[in-house]
Amino acid sequence: MSLTIFVPGSESFNEATNEFVYSEPAVLHLEHSLLSIAKWESKWKKPFLSDKPKTREESVDYIRCMTIKPVKDPSVYQALSIDAIDKINAYIDDPMTATWFSDKGPAGNKPYHKKEIITAEIIYYWMVSLQIPFECQKWHLNRLLTLIRVCNIKNQPAKKMSKRDATKHQAAINRARRAKLNPGV
Repeated sequence: MSLTIFVPGSESFNEATNEFVYSEPAVLHLEHSLLSIAKWESKWKKPFLSDKPKTREESVDYIRCMTIKPVKDPSVYQALSIDAIDKINAYIDDPMTATWFSDKGPAGNKPYHKKEIITAEIIYYWMVSLQIPFECQKWHLNRLLTLIRVCNIKNQPAKKMSKRDATKHQAAINRARRAKLNPGV
């Protein structure tokens, strides 16, 4: 699912040339996806998914990387309103799924450790090892990460019974067998 942002045209005055400058209105079609992150990381040479804050230039460039259809005038990214940026950030933060996790027990295990540095290549590795098709690289990133997390949970080996529970279970099976073989006893 992509996000559409309308950027109205604007008028400004260039004091250096003493001229009015007009910009055309533009429509941005944005997609927060693994593909967008890979483009951004290839330019900035650092992980997008980190706790370190991004500069305004890095943030605006990520919006450029999210753009599906090219725009005529690249200055449109500098003309984004605070409201438009808020909508983009809300879209980026949207989980895009009804799946939720309890962080208690194995079902809440994250697909990665908090201290691990996550890059686009790490996520591609997870996709390959979990046999997730590459067409999912265009999914909303949060939805893709949820799928990876679900696959990790579902691929975990079944939890072994404790000795006590195994003994109880075996005793119940033995009682059922004796009752079946010796109905009168």
